Amino acid sequence: MITQKCKYAIKAILHIAKHQSDEKLVFASEIAEKENIPKKFLETILRDLRNHGIINSRRGKFGGYHLLKKAEDICFTEIIRIVDGPIAMLPCVSLNYYQTCDDCDENCCQIKNTFSQVRDATLEVLNNTTIDKLI
Repeated sequence: MITQKCKYAIKAILHIAKHQSDEKLVFASEIAEKENIPKKFLETILRDLRNHGIINSRRGKFGGYHLLKKAEDICFTEIIRIVDGPIAMLPCVSLNYYQTCDDCDENCCQIKNTFSQVRDATLEVLNNTTIDKLI
């Protein structure tokens, strides 16, 4: 299950993608109001997304947020990993955040194969779901 923070991040990116233009950037206050996201919480989320090169911001009267990448180049996998970390349900099957399990022997683990399949199926969907497909 993704966190509320991750859900807000996806909604914020979708909002920016739908409403930005060459002349107009999107204000955080507009995102917060239209997407029903607490403004202070949204500012933290936007900072994380900016620090990871998904969006950028400009200050001032004509400031706001805009995508740094094309909407078709931003997949859900990337957003989830930035905000929530691992996608895999078990640390021993994670591709980017691998850790051994303290309570089992991976060589004879009876559940690892199943959760590897779950991870692969999940990644297939998330890697193929990009922001442009939802706009």
